[in-house]
Parts: sequence; structure tokens; C-alpha cells
Amino acid sequence: MASTVLVLTALEDITADLVVGALNDREVAVMRCDPADIGRGLSFAGSIGAGTAAWSGRLRTASRSVELEDVASVYYRRPTSYSDRYADLPAQARDFATAEARHGLGGLLHSIPGARYVNHPAAVARADFKPAQLQLAARIGLQVPPTLVTNDVDAARSFADEHGPVVYKTFRGLPPGTDGGAGAIWTQRVASETFDEAISVTAHMFQAEIPKACDVRMTVVGRQVFAQRIIEPNGELDWRRGRWDDLRYEPVVVPQVIKAAALDFLGSMHLAFGCFDCALCGSAVSPESWWFIECNSNGQWGWLPDFKDIAEAFADLLAPSLPWQHPNGDRGR
Repeated sequence: MASTVLVLTALEDITADLVVGALNDREVAVMRCDPADIGRGLSFAGSIGAGTAAWSGRLRTASRSVELEDVASVYYRRPTSYSDRYADLPAQARDFATAEARHGLGGLLHSIPGARYVNHPAAVARADFKPAQLQLAARIGLQVPPTLVTNDVDAARSFADEHGPVVYKTFRGLPPGTDGGAGAIWTQRVASETFDEAISVTAHMFQAEIPKACDVRMTVVGRQVFAQRIIEPNGELDWRRGRWDDLRYEPVVVPQVIKAAALDFLGSMHLAFGCFDCALCGSAVSPESWWFIECNSNGQWGWLPDFKDIAEAFADLLAPSLPWQHPNGDRGR
């Protein structure tokens, strides 16, 4: 029986550290590596054919090795991009090596026979599209703010005039600058009179502002649900913009219908885990007070007060055990 948990992530990842620690406490075999270490501290070999119908082989680092057949589950966190590994090569060689590593090593790591993925990279990629998220959330009965995705300035003005006040949100956030420094574009209120033809350059997302009392981060791991009310005392529209030391947290009981919808959402997206951001507009006991904002299929949770319980839920999900299934019946692919 396969017995090893493979953790794929960058060297510095506090969230992964918490899960590895929980697995170590249970004496579960763990191998952690960053696929972008290929050629420096990571070697691999996989073979198929000649009477075999699944990949077999070995993944090896300087300190550990594992047979692919012995991998029971894969915690796919945040490995370094292959392009970073080859950043010092000329452009053509860099792009070639990156593509070969992604399709070769990445292809093997995405196809480990019988492994439970939390989450499978293909499922994460599908779930990254906010228009798909919002459509699914609305279809399964979650409340979704009126939303417009457009590059048409007239459509944006009409939407803002009809649904104002409105907010602007990015789809993916701001990438690092040329100096490597990180930046951010927070959710912000916008007015139609400020719109101009610059909107036509790329896609924009506008939403009717929800008169929320607070935000809720609902973390779902397998079938376990954890929820914290996030109270931003300084009146920031986007709680991430304020001083994190000022934030207050309160556990909140999630209505059963919202829990069921969250599990349905993850099952439909073929995800085993997700961090749901919700706006709460009244009493938490009323499902009508809950508004779906987005689901991060690789979200952070290590900063929340219940991080130890969440880490244990991940260990429950990843540790070799009796077969587990998504609500839709698949095994986490």
C-alpha cells in the first residue's frame, strides 16, 4: 500500500511547514521537494510500457527518495516556477528548458497513479478563472454580487450608473516589478465619471459594492469547514489593505446550506480544499446574509487563529487511510 505524502512547494513556505509538522506528529512518511530544483538537487526517472499501464520510477533529492508507486497523496502547494530555475539562460534556451521541465517532470508529477491530490494542478488552473467561479457559485445557489467583466467603457459606465456604488477588482493581482518588488492593487471604489478609453486595453471586473458588516474567511478541507469573521476596525474596504496587526477574528458558525454549497462548489471544481472569501451583511445564522466573493484553491490560512485545526484537517486528508472521495465521486484529480 502506498504510504508517502509528497509535498511540492518552495523552500520557504510556512503553510506547508504546518502541514508537514502535523504529518510528522502522526509518523507519516513525507517527502518534500521543489520541482524547480531539477538538475541542482532533484533527479527523477519514470518509465511506462513493456506490459505496464502506469508510470513507475523514482524521485530523488539530496536527502530523500521515493518510488512513484509509493506516493499515496500529493500536497501541491506553491512550487517555484520552472522559468525562475532557468532565468540565467538566454531567452530561447530558457523557454525551451522551462517547457521541457514542465511537460516532462511536471507531467509525471501530475500523473502519479492512484495518488490523492490536494489540489491537482489542473483543477487549480481551472478554478483560477473568476468568471467561472462566479457562474458556478450562482448556479449552486450562493449569492453573487452583480458583476460586469468588460473592456468596453460604455458598458462599464452603464453598469456603474445602474449598480453604484461599484468596486473594481483585479483578476490575478499585480505581478512583481522589474526590480523584483511585490505590489498590490486592492479592491477599490470607482465612479463612472473617471472611466475613459484606457479600459479598452485589457479586461476589467466591476461589482456592485455589498454593504457588508464584515468579511468571512471560510476554509474547507475535505469535508471539514472552518470559518473566521475578519473585523477590520479602520473601515478599509479591503481588509488586506489595512494593518494586519489591527485585525480581529471571531469564529463563526456557517449555516448548513452555505456549507453544502461550498462542498458542492469544490466537488464541481474537482478540488479537495479551498479558501472562500465571503461578505457578511447581517446575522451569520441567516444564509441570506452570506455573499460569495471568490474561492482561492491554493489560499493561505496559516495566519488564522484556528491554523492548528486546519493543519490537522490537511493531515487527515493527506495521510494514507481508507479511500476518500469528493462529493462528485472523484479522487482529487
